[in-house]
Amino acid sequence: MSRHILIVQGHPDPQPGHFCHALAEAYDAGAVEAGHAVARVPVAALDFPLLRTKAAWATGAPPPDIAAAQDAIRRADHLVFLYPLWLGGMPALLKGFLEQVARPGFAVEPNEHGLPRGLLGGKSARIVVTMGMPAAIYRWYFRAHALRSLERNVLGLSGIRPVRATLVGGVDAMNDVARRTWLRKLRALGHKAQ
Repeated sequence: MSRHILIVQGHPDPQPGHFCHALAEAYDAGAVEAGHAVARVPVAALDFPLLRTKAAWATGAPPPDIAAAQDAIRRADHLVFLYPLWLGGMPALLKGFLEQVARPGFAVEPNEHGLPRGLLGGKSARIVVTMGMPAAIYRWYFRAHALRSLERNVLGLSGIRPVRATLVGGVDAMNDVARRTWLRKLRALGHKAQ
């Protein structure tokens, strides 16, 4: 069954030489090969300010690039977020993008007496994080706290499930054989739209 996939490239550097970009290309190629429709949001190429007040988040109009990203998210059945681990979390530009996108009325419906209701149900997601350290150290020693926050506090709260994660560790020291192996894995995930 064909799915609509949105790849959110969260690397803050728009230059295409990063492994995050190669992983996104591999996922895209596998998805297209399997007959899925693929769209992309390159966060580094978008024009939007950081939100500085609750009022701006709750009642402000999203900038045009953010409104276009929201439309792409609405159309998608499956979302793929790729980003490098910086200081234990996602880069600030991606966090700023998510704050802009996940506004009340789009991602959540506020509830005065409890958790907000997620408005993006029926979608699934994959998070792909690259890092210099071994992935096992990030997952088990550091408890992958930033990843779990994105899974639970942003995507899960918005109603997106299931949310799966792929951690690509040791990127700085990775040889060509290991890189090709990861590219094949991402291509296979794209083929299955997972």
